[in-house]
Order: sequence, then C-alpha cells, then structure tokens
Amino acid sequence: MKTLFLLCTIFAFTNVTAQKVTVSTSENDASIIVNGQLVGSGTYLLKIDKSECYNVKAQKTGFLKYEATVCGKKAGPEPPKTLFFNMKKDDSEEASIKTDQANIDFEIPVNPDLSISDAWKLTTQIVTDYFDAIEVSDKETSYLRTAWSIQSFQQNTIRTRLIVKLSKSNPLTFKVKLNSEYSGASGTSVKADEQFRDWDRVLRKYQNVISDFSTRLSKK
Repeated sequence: MKTLFLLCTIFAFTNVTAQKVTVSTSENDASIIVNGQLVGSGTYLLKIDKSECYNVKAQKTGFLKYEATVCGKKAGPEPPKTLFFNMKKDDSEEASIKTDQANIDFEIPVNPDLSISDAWKLTTQIVTDYFDAIEVSDKETSYLRTAWSIQSFQQNTIRTRLIVKLSKSNPLTFKVKLNSEYSGASGTSVKADEQFRDWDRVLRKYQNVISDFSTRLSKK
C-alpha cells in the first residue's frame, strides 16, 4: 500500500511539474503547427517531454512565416514559459496583386492603320516603360524578351519578365506574356531557375502592362 501511495505521489508530482509552453500569436486566427501537425489557432498550450525537441511554426496567409525550436531540459536549453510570435504582413504580397494575367499568353490585335514597323516600334516603347533591360529583340521575327527583373523581400524573391512575339500576320496580332515567379526565400539568385515557381500574383509596378498593350496597340 505504501509503495502504491509513493508511486501515485511521484506520478502526481511529475504531472504538476511537467514543462509547458504557452504558444501565442498576434493574429488570433494564425495557424500554430507543431512538428508538422496543426494544433490550434492563435494560442496553444504545448506540453514538453523533457527529452524531446519541438518545431513550432506560426502561419497565416498574407503574413510572414515564423518558426522556433523548443526543447525539454534534457534535449536542449531551458524552454521559455511563453513563446509569442508578433506577426507582420508579407511585404511581397503587399507589393503585389493577385491576378489572372500572370504567366498567360494574351493576344493583342494591332490597329490596322499601323504598319508592322510602327507597331513594333510602339511595342518596344511600351516594354521600356516597364523594363530596363531587353535581352532579345528581333524585329524581323517580331520577337522580344526582357531580362528578368528581380526584387527581394524579407521571405521571398520575385522575378518578372515580358515576352512579346508575333501571333498572326493578317490581321496583325501580337502575343504578350508576363512571366511572374517566386522562390519563397529571400536573396535567391535570378539565375537559380530550379528555385522559382509560377506566381499567381504580379508586382504592382507591372499590373498595367497587359492593359497598356491592349490600349496603345489597338486604339485608332
């Protein structure tokens, strides 16, 4: 009986003194993820095994992602009693808009009063209104491609380029495509093709590219 009482006392004491960390976020609906599993939103009481480490993440669409490691006494440094994530908005999303114009070919009919030479000259003018460097420009085949324009953010890198090519000679029609890609990491090299993926957003400074082509090339 005494042995049983002693065991119960030890068990109770262990439970009372078990390590716990209160995880909370500045955004009440932010997802809290522990070791890859969604465990709550806004706040969560994490119970720590003294021999284990835990990967804690806080995520919300439109905000930067946050991550921390919390360990028990035997596995790492003494864990904090509270872990607070002060979440800030994703600066790459604030600098961009969601659009259906990214990475899609758009056919732009040219004003029939314009010769192909004049249309190509106007096309080049529109492109240079938005991009500093043209990588390829072939007037004979009516093909133009800008160099990638790159911009780095706190947790993202965005690269953008424009491709213009002849779609039809009669009636004269150009095909325009605005490539917008993201890496999901800051400081990615513009040449690291394998790290970039199509983005369904475009930086605000390029949001009027397609409409400018449509308006200026088609108008009479």
